[in-house]
Amino acid sequence: MSEMPASSQVTFTDRGQGRPFLLLHGGGGPQTVAAFADLLAAERSARVITPTHPGFAGRPRPEALRSVADLATLYHSLVAELDLSDVIVVGNSIGGWIAAEMALQNSSRVSGFVLVDAVGIEVPGHPIADFFSLTPRQLAELSYDDPDRFGIDPTKLPPEALAAMAGNRASIAVYAGTAMLDPSLRERLAGVTTPTLVVWGESDRIADPAYGRTFADAIPGAQFLLLPNTGHLPQIESPGPLLDAVWTFAGTAGRT
Repeated sequence: MSEMPASSQVTFTDRGQGRPFLLLHGGGGPQTVAAFADLLAAERSARVITPTHPGFAGRPRPEALRSVADLATLYHSLVAELDLSDVIVVGNSIGGWIAAEMALQNSSRVSGFVLVDAVGIEVPGHPIADFFSLTPRQLAELSYDDPDRFGIDPTKLPPEALAAMAGNRASIAVYAGTAMLDPSLRERLAGVTTPTLVVWGESDRIADPAYGRTFADAIPGAQFLLLPNTGHLPQIESPGPLLDAVWTFAGTAGRT
């Protein structure tokens, strides 16, 4: 990975005051976590750092950044540059995979990890949906408990938004591959020593709840929480219950 400062390779928002949280978005881009970041900063004593992964939302991707592990290293560097401590890392979907790789890299600055409908492991009989072959409507139907309410109609988006979506997909293919998994990750998760909470939407059909339970079972001591009436993006469909779960977990991880 490049030795450039992390802050020169990634853009991020920084809101609120209090316990630091690093909030990592999934394949849909930073807008999928923006409202939850606002909620966390407004409703709790929290400082919320929300990066945009390089290559997403129209941002450039340095050539040296080519894997999920590279992003994990980048975000550990960002936490260090910001001189943060007692951090809780929260990641959704591919952001959850990044968080899992961060947990494997270890850091005394991070007190806990929350993996929200994460991807990245291989679970026989419970494959991750083929994201790259799905139409926007099909993606919504697999992602949400209520796709009519939360799905996005791409015909109503401006050209720059469509271009950003295409860029997001291209970046996912670089970082995660078209299968969106690392066959070695599940076994490697046995090396995680930092407290971890795995949160899953009961209606997730991108990666089903059995996949989520397997993810939690692979991490020593991990807690598992299933959210009803919720799909692949709990921060959008069930922000209140997710907020409560994250904050309660944070109170048990590191100092309060």
